[in-house]
Amino acid sequence: MSIWITIVLDGVGIGEAPDAHEYGDEGSNTLGHICALARPPLPNLTAAGLGNIAPLVGIPAVAHPQAVFGKMQEASAGKDSTTGHWELAGLPLDTPFPTYPNGFPEDLVAQWVSLCGLPGALANCVASGTAVIEKYGAEHLKTGKPIVYTSADSVFQVAAHTDCVPIETLYRICEIARNEVCVGPHAVGRVIARPFTGEPGALRRLSGQRKDFSYLPTHTTLQEALQKQGIRTIAIGKIGDLFGNVGFDEIRKTKSNAEGISRTIEAIQDVQKTGERAFIWTNLVDFDQEYGHRNDVPGFSAALQAFDAALPEIRAVLPDEARLCITADHGNDPSTPSTDHSREYVPLLLFGSPIVRDIGTRTTFADHAQTVAAYFQCTFESPGFAF
Repeated sequence: MSIWITIVLDGVGIGEAPDAHEYGDEGSNTLGHICALARPPLPNLTAAGLGNIAPLVGIPAVAHPQAVFGKMQEASAGKDSTTGHWELAGLPLDTPFPTYPNGFPEDLVAQWVSLCGLPGALANCVASGTAVIEKYGAEHLKTGKPIVYTSADSVFQVAAHTDCVPIETLYRICEIARNEVCVGPHAVGRVIARPFTGEPGALRRLSGQRKDFSYLPTHTTLQEALQKQGIRTIAIGKIGDLFGNVGFDEIRKTKSNAEGISRTIEAIQDVQKTGERAFIWTNLVDFDQEYGHRNDVPGFSAALQAFDAALPEIRAVLPDEARLCITADHGNDPSTPSTDHSREYVPLLLFGSPIVRDIGTRTTFADHAQTVAAYFQCTFESPGFAF
């Protein structure tokens, strides 16, 4: 049965890329440093051949790896999630999406405030969502000014209390940001509406009513090509958000790695019942969101162990001739002073291939897209080469 599953371990890089110095990431090695500092036992990934890709403390190379193994170098300019996933879908970018480590230009925010008829905006900084609403929530409720913030990714995020800014109004002002403000040199990957509720001191985000307004792909992506060939495409986690849901028949949102794993297993079982050919693409974001950006080496290590423990369960539901690919979109080394993403190689493990081999170092993530297309015998043009 033709089913391909790709699981992206968000932020799990495997050593600095040759151009890491251009991004201030010399010496970054997400997996290498976590293995050296925390020594996580990863028996299933070890057996697959993780230690055959690069030297990792406590993860030896094995004589007979269970999976095709190698690593990929990002050809695109940038190191954010959208860029990495677009290249995995066969669409490298020559120009990176803009990021704002010092907040957005004041004139850009002022333009947005004017177009939306707002009393102003608060924060305009890099922050975590929970921290920024705790800090500015009370002032927001007093003034009616939405909270604007960003992250290491190319995002323009707007948080507002539902009692102060109705959700539909929040969506409308985010649409204005997407279509009239975050354009040209400020065309961010995503504008994100983040409603919240509660009282000061007990504010909480309404994750189920978050809405992403994505910059849409400029060329045909892997999933669109597959969809046109009648192959069912399922996005799990934040995958759909990164493409404006373009090319996916079904979107299954998640709140954690554990939920992402369980939904992946459910999706595999669902398509087996129907007998459809299917491409299932999952993002497990906790590595990046919860541990990489927070420089939490023990937490990152524990998350890797949890995924390793779940790997046999995922493999157990794979039908004959299915493929399971494990890779990443960028690095996010929690051992460095930086809380940003890191420009790194990403690991690649592929289960189910009739010939297990070392595929070496690939020069673009687009090799992933071309390999998926070849598996389904689907015509697709990208800069990649199938492995």
